[in-house]
Amino acid sequence: MNQNDIQKVWALYKREFLSYVNSPVLYVILVIFLLATMGFAFLFGRFLDSNNASLGQAFFFWHPWIYVVLAPAVGMRLWSEEHRLGTIELLLTMPISPWHAILAKFKAAATVWFIALALTMPIVFTVFYLGEPDRGPIITGYVASYFYALGCLAVTSAVSAFTRSQVVCFIVSVAVCLTLTLIGYPGIVDFVVHGLPGWGEAVVRFISYLSFMDHFYEMSKGIFVVRDVLYFISVIVVALLVTASGLRSKRA
Repeated sequence: MNQNDIQKVWALYKREFLSYVNSPVLYVILVIFLLATMGFAFLFGRFLDSNNASLGQAFFFWHPWIYVVLAPAVGMRLWSEEHRLGTIELLLTMPISPWHAILAKFKAAATVWFIALALTMPIVFTVFYLGEPDRGPIITGYVASYFYALGCLAVTSAVSAFTRSQVVCFIVSVAVCLTLTLIGYPGIVDFVVHGLPGWGEAVVRFISYLSFMDHFYEMSKGIFVVRDVLYFISVIVVALLVTASGLRSKRA
């Protein structure tokens, strides 16, 4: 990517990000995210009653379930809106490659989630005010949370490339993200493998390894494993490749 391409990607990124900033939907989603994360932490996670200066179970535990709904709400307009308005052809005929357009739009949506997580920092300050927590689990928890959001966002981008309806994109994306969460949820996995023969348990464990939750769970506990990061990166790359395939099919 040369300097000229970088400038074009930057221009498209700014256009997409400003479209989020100028939309009231963004602020509604941010408020819902903050209310949900803080509400779950203090009400259901009993953050103040746990006598544990940690964010693992009280705070990060709830993030996957929030992202399953809110990440598709942010990403459902990525390509569906372009299809609906009929601007997809214009965008893809600009002097910029489709891949650059995909990356620019994805980065704009990813910035939204970076801001959303940054707005939760007061709870970190509260933890350090109340005690002396281990910084490691907090750092890895935020990394895991952000990658989870990006994974759901990438899935939504892929779905968005195949439909012009934002509602359809939202519903399908929520279903896919929820499935990728549930197949790795420890309680469900343990229930399914109970009583299965050895080969059956191996199959279930392998399927659970493909889920977002399996890789998020370890990182949220402070266990930083490179394979978990590589997993989320692989999911994002594959989903963006599917996005490119969907756009090509629309142009054909």
